[in-house]
Amino acid sequence: MKESIKLIVEVVNIIHDIVLKMSESFGFRVTDKDLHFWIIGFLGMFFFFFIHAIFKVLSEWSLTTISFFYTFTVLIVIVFAIEIEQKITGRGQMELSDAVIGLYGFLLFFGFYIFIKLLIKLTLFLINKNKSSQNEQHPRKYRREKSI
Repeated sequence: MKESIKLIVEVVNIIHDIVLKMSESFGFRVTDKDLHFWIIGFLGMFFFFFIHAIFKVLSEWSLTTISFFYTFTVLIVIVFAIEIEQKITGRGQMELSDAVIGLYGFLLFFGFYIFIKLLIKLTLFLINKNKSSQNEQHPRKYRREKSI
């Protein structure tokens, strides 16, 4: 886990230096805050349009699908924040396997939720199917006249 974070930090630092040198070569004097403003702004909009397109397709399937992806994304952030906190405070080991097993726990519980949800839908479908077939077998012989 520690090595993964160091690799990510190193890649971000290299990109930071490249963008800073490129901006200086074009005659722009930018501060670190300026770089964050522009890079995160553009990156955020790119991610927004990409994710918006995906969620638009997913919304045709089910709101549960969108909720799952959002929850999973938030959990990834929380899991890594916990691992980083463990490294900073020295309480527990900072390991990628801890993060992965935590996410597996969510996937298992979510799978159980989906199983129960499908079981309920199947039960309701069978009940409604049974009711409609009974109505077809025994049509009403007499209809009440509406009183005026």
